[in-house]
Amino acid sequence: RCATSLSSHEVAQGYKDVKDRTVYAKFAVENANNTYFLAWTTTPWTLPSNVALCMNANEDYSKIKVGEEYYILANALISSLFKPEEYALVDTKKGKEYEYTKYDPLFDFVYNKHKNEAWFVTCDDYVTLTDGTGIVHIAPAFGEDDSKVGKKYKLPFVQLVDESGKLTAECGAFAGIFVKDADAHIIRNLKENGKLLKEKQHEHSYPFCWRCNT
Repeated sequence: RCATSLSSHEVAQGYKDVKDRTVYAKFAVENANNTYFLAWTTTPWTLPSNVALCMNANEDYSKIKVGEEYYILANALISSLFKPEEYALVDTKKGKEYEYTKYDPLFDFVYNKHKNEAWFVTCDDYVTLTDGTGIVHIAPAFGEDDSKVGKKYKLPFVQLVDESGKLTAECGAFAGIFVKDADAHIIRNLKENGKLLKEKQHEHSYPFCWRCNT
């Protein structure tokens, strides 16, 4: 809101515990019918700027069949999303085996510009299996770990948010909407296009500006 940069020290002064809408998004595996990587994010507004997914190379990831669709997620976290009678186990691989697997972006705002250098699986040890799906969505413009993965894999730096915290003109119907207000619009779009597995309320620590409390 203030359109000013903040140091990490300033950001650290403003964290609050808030409840937000979070999503489990379905990222379609390229050239694989009805097969999706599942990734959980507490910041839906960053999804238009997604350029990669990230797994832990040493952990087990399973493909399961649910109805007519196939989902890939960490084996240890299947039970947090599905009951035993809801799915059938197809196979299990290490995260490393999925490295560089291509997927279709949720939004095609910058697809033609970066289609040869983005939207594939990366691997990094920072990915944990404490919650979510064990697959993290990567937007290098919005997070220190994302930035490190982006540099490691030479990912494009896609930043579809302007200095006042609003989505940019490239974002079509989302353009000009403040990031936190954009969450609802993005979630609705995912749902309408069959790219949302589920959403849930989640309490987490989120940064607020120490100057204006936004």
